[in-house]
Amino acid sequence: MSFFERYLTLWVLLCIGLGIALGKFVPEVAQALDGMAISVNGAPVVSIPIAVCLFMMMYPIMVKIDFHEVVKAGKAAKPVGLTLFINWAVKPFTMYAIASFFLGTLFLKFIGPEAVDLVKMPLGKEMLVGDVYGSGKVVLVDGVKMLEVPLWRSYLAGCILLGIAPCTAMVLVWGYLSKGNDGHTLVMVAINSLTMLLLFGFLGGFLLGVGKLPVPWQALLLSIGVYVALPLVTGYASRRWIIAAKGEDWFRDKFLHFLTPVTIAALLVTLILLFSFKGDTIVQKPLTILWIAIPLFVQTVLVFALGYGLSKLLGLSYENAAPTAMIGASNHFEVAIATAAMLYGLSSGAALATVVGVLIEVPLMLMLVRFCLATQGWFRHEAQ
Repeated sequence: MSFFERYLTLWVLLCIGLGIALGKFVPEVAQALDGMAISVNGAPVVSIPIAVCLFMMMYPIMVKIDFHEVVKAGKAAKPVGLTLFINWAVKPFTMYAIASFFLGTLFLKFIGPEAVDLVKMPLGKEMLVGDVYGSGKVVLVDGVKMLEVPLWRSYLAGCILLGIAPCTAMVLVWGYLSKGNDGHTLVMVAINSLTMLLLFGFLGGFLLGVGKLPVPWQALLLSIGVYVALPLVTGYASRRWIIAAKGEDWFRDKFLHFLTPVTIAALLVTLILLFSFKGDTIVQKPLTILWIAIPLFVQTVLVFALGYGLSKLLGLSYENAAPTAMIGASNHFEVAIATAAMLYGLSSGAALATVVGVLIEVPLMLMLVRFCLATQGWFRHEAQ
């Protein structure tokens, strides 16, 4: 792991503190940056500074992927099939169920049954003040139409977006540290990136609708295009061009080395802006982070255990079992943050929930890496 990756939780905590301080003492700076937005019908849809940061989070991930590895998937149909099953048929629904139970029932009295959140109006929707949409009601805030939704449902939206975004970045690190099959991990990174183009919007819209949350389909599809398709296409094209011009050794040893800190640096800038808007909420209710973190922790451990257990039942080798469980357990928090910011706003509870996913991911996944290494003996090993 690089220096940035190893201490990601520390950097996240520092940026949370910096963002809260910025919002408290210099609020006009963050507000001015967030005001640089592309608007539709008078409502801000895409914050330009955030869009730039989020693209820079995604591009370095996509340019690392060799999509030619996908053709190797046929040689390992069982682990690939199991990974896809967990990522798309299990994980989104367990996340919805777990987050709904904890946020909407167990912790509701702590969050506040009457607490509300203001989120963006769905892109393309023409509604009047007082109209009801899902669990939200249209209100006018400083001359801008917003949706007022129950706060716990806003947190639920962020959890849903994490649950439908399988990891395609840090999982390469987790697979390596657990001494897994790097080839299988690379194949699944490529496949997940492609399947997200089709399933992310479909499952996101479905589960958000079930949760009586605003389903801004146009913004959801725009988010997929901006934060998945655009960096994916740009990464693929630039990878081919750079390798053709400079060679694969230069690309791997020089170019990727330069890009390594870019994703995390862009993520940290985004977090500073995010928490500059949520600072008052955190200061007034510091346990908010805990209420969101607990269901995310339970979800991660449950999905990991399911993937690891099914790998054992299916007779997979340890080298395939470890990354299969890791891929299912970890989240693509970059896409989740980007989508939450575009759909509901940078200052929304949904965006905050996705950031909590970043906060707990690194220490929790490192714990699971150690668990895998300690239980290698449960599985057969591939011949060297």
